[in-house]
Amino acid sequence: MAGTYDAIVIGGGHNGLVTACYLAKAKWKVLVLERRYVVGGACVTEETFPGFKVSTAAYVNSLFRPEITRDLRLKDYGFECLERNPSSFSPFLDGRHLFLGPDSQMNLREIAKFSKKDAANYPKYEKMLEHVAAAIEPTLPMTPPNLLHPGLGGAWKLFGLGRTFQKMGPAMAEAVEVLTGAARPILDRWFESQELKATIATDAIIGAFASPSMPGTAYVLFHHVMGETNGKKGVWSYVKGGMGGLTQALARAAKDLGVEIRCEAEVSKILVEGGVVKGVGLANGDEFQAKKVASNLDPHLTFQKLLDPKLLPPDFNDAVGRISYDSASLKINVALSELPNFSACSGTEVGPQHRGTVHLVPDLDFIERAYDDAKYGMPSKDPILECTIPSAVDPTVAPPGKHLMSMFIQYAPYKLKEGTWDDWRDKFADRCFDFLNQYAPNFKKSVIARQVLSPVDLEKTFGLTGGNIFQGAMNLNQLFMFRPVVGFADYRTPIKGLYLCGAAAHPGGGVMGICGMNAAREMQKRW
Repeated sequence: MAGTYDAIVIGGGHNGLVTACYLAKAKWKVLVLERRYVVGGACVTEETFPGFKVSTAAYVNSLFRPEITRDLRLKDYGFECLERNPSSFSPFLDGRHLFLGPDSQMNLREIAKFSKKDAANYPKYEKMLEHVAAAIEPTLPMTPPNLLHPGLGGAWKLFGLGRTFQKMGPAMAEAVEVLTGAARPILDRWFESQELKATIATDAIIGAFASPSMPGTAYVLFHHVMGETNGKKGVWSYVKGGMGGLTQALARAAKDLGVEIRCEAEVSKILVEGGVVKGVGLANGDEFQAKKVASNLDPHLTFQKLLDPKLLPPDFNDAVGRISYDSASLKINVALSELPNFSACSGTEVGPQHRGTVHLVPDLDFIERAYDDAKYGMPSKDPILECTIPSAVDPTVAPPGKHLMSMFIQYAPYKLKEGTWDDWRDKFADRCFDFLNQYAPNFKKSVIARQVLSPVDLEKTFGLTGGNIFQGAMNLNQLFMFRPVVGFADYRTPIKGLYLCGAAAHPGGGVMGICGMNAAREMQKRW
């Protein structure tokens, strides 16, 4: 045995680091083991191109919990968020464009260019989402009840949740629709402008293998009003220096709290004796003992790769096997010699069209057709592009005079009908570049270098099964009391002393840190 600890955290992603910090604050001796050369998981900054600080996977922030930032004094360790205003820019091939952001008056003016009726409805729509967010947000730091054995505590939580919705009165019906239904009928009911609906609908499909007309896609709509930056609700931001600015701050805080962090330390097995966790073994043969182990990996890797399935109850194994990791997301990081010059809002100097998320989606049917290709195993003929240019707000991420673009693309199915992603990777990236060039004719000639991450690449690089960025689809049957499986939504597992602390647990994906905070709290019970 190479060492003995109170707790070992498998995986140094943001949730794993949060768990380690909270345990260390409680005076635990903690070891974090990270497979890659750098901590951060999918929330990382890397010098993919010389002189560029690339947010390789995750690329924007709003949902990371302010209480974690305060508790761990992350600002003292260099964590800084740079607000984006406007939040989004949607150019259209007819020469028009739509800005949306935290300025409510600007929103009204912009939307009125397409529909005065929609401009009048938009504040009411946002108010409705805020009511839903107000009901859901208190559940995020909550340990979900065990539906199989709820006990008095679990029954009380369920009663409290029911009371919250009851207080909404008649609005409860719409809230339930947002939580369970499809985004498209909700947007069709509120708005008439295809341009506005398409812009909003892209939020509903981020990371999902689904179209806006499918149940469950409305759930993500209220996230854009739920987060905050620098105390401002609904404001999204770039992390200064790239998303690794957050995880490096967490790592520095962890080390000051006494946490030991080892990179290039791949865990190959979880050690169990008599149904109780005893530690972990590394691929190089080293073994470490611990009274408790927290896995920041998804259930497939944790229970089907690092553990002998015979150690787990058959019903639990079956439930883990049913977890959906369906994914159709692809990421392209691009080094640019100049900013895109959009035909609908021209200029190669930094302007409002470069600061927020650029949505390249003309209408809802465009999204549906793109999904139709993917559901038959083909990358979208006309893909959905969401582009961000962090260098327009944070000049530290690119050399002087150069810029950095992040392209998040749907739909690129993990399972292809024909060929492999080695065959499709560059071909599909070229398709995306051609599409963007229709909106910004200088784009292709401004490309210095690019990195294309298919779903298979996301799986290999970051350990995201199926390329799913949420460690499991965010469907209703995989949320709250059902995440990751029924009976084990309290971060515990059938192995005594083994916990889940990543996005596979409640409340799921996104750079929030709550999964890690909640898991640390549960680990300290009965210590």
